[in-house]
Amino acid sequence: MISDAIEGDRLAGAPHPRERFDLVGHGETETDLLSAWQANRLPHAILLGGPQGIGKATLAYRLTRFLFAGGKRNAKNLSVAEDHPVARQVAALSHPDLLVLRRVKEEDKKAISQVIRVEDTRRITSFFGSTSAYGGWRICIVDAVEDMNAASANVLLKLLEEPPARSLFLLISHTPGRLLPTIRSRCRRITMKPLSGSDVAQALASLARDLPDLDQTQFTSAAEASQGSVGRALSLLLGGEDGLEILEMTRAMLGKLPNVESASVAALGDKLRGDNLGVFSEAVEDWLAEAATGDGDPARLAQFAEAWDKVRRATATAEIYNLDRKPLVFQVFTMLSEAARG
Repeated sequence: MISDAIEGDRLAGAPHPRERFDLVGHGETETDLLSAWQANRLPHAILLGGPQGIGKATLAYRLTRFLFAGGKRNAKNLSVAEDHPVARQVAALSHPDLLVLRRVKEEDKKAISQVIRVEDTRRITSFFGSTSAYGGWRICIVDAVEDMNAASANVLLKLLEEPPARSLFLLISHTPGRLLPTIRSRCRRITMKPLSGSDVAQALASLARDLPDLDQTQFTSAAEASQGSVGRALSLLLGGEDGLEILEMTRAMLGKLPNVESASVAALGDKLRGDNLGVFSEAVEDWLAEAATGDGDPARLAQFAEAWDKVRRATATAEIYNLDRKPLVFQVFTMLSEAARG
């Protein structure tokens, strides 16, 4: 099922992770979580970290369904049947013991908020202040934690410091290194690695049931270019015939920073449209996220983190107001060049 609703935690035109029932390539991580639950050692907060689009949210919703369905102690995995009542409730976000914090469409506006708003985060207090509707787990999924501003993060931190009984926080992060150390220290950190090319291709084949218009002849090429991310592979396929070319052009230009060739920037700007802007922005954000979380001078890393925020805002504004892509590309690479020079 593909919802028409605008959601900040879903790739446009693709199924939401809460609607996916198969988890590819993370069997060991799933087994570890299942073993912790079977041994009554499931922590109150789990930080699922790793690159975007590799299955972190899919695993979070998979664990959520399992717990709500009262998983069997002798279970071999976390799977729950698609026709189970809990599965339908989670897919519809109607389960009373589930709270999902994410960027949402603001009232009277067409755009999705660029942050998880503090007024939404404050719902945590009343959510965990009440008793469970079904007498079991109460689960809060945050996707993604780095989308929280300082006020939202502080609200979350207070609950992490004094977690209610039978509560579980599943925090999804694409760049865990950018989170408050106090948040990271109160969670069990699970680092999920990029998938293999064959795993990405397998996931794409599974998604083809819901997306019959995907060009299956491009699955292998998209998987190889995805850097282990199903989400990125989908972006390439949904971005039309220029998706792979745009990715290659962007990565080539990123590899030459801090030097910027005006002709290359102009050529890339000419190719960008509304349906493939995400390919460009994801490649840039990945480069910045890696730079901002690596080893080095803290001030320099902070500069990359600041550039990451500016790039996200600039691309979001261009998409919201359908601005000319060429000035955006020049703006982005100017910021990247300045950050790379330090």
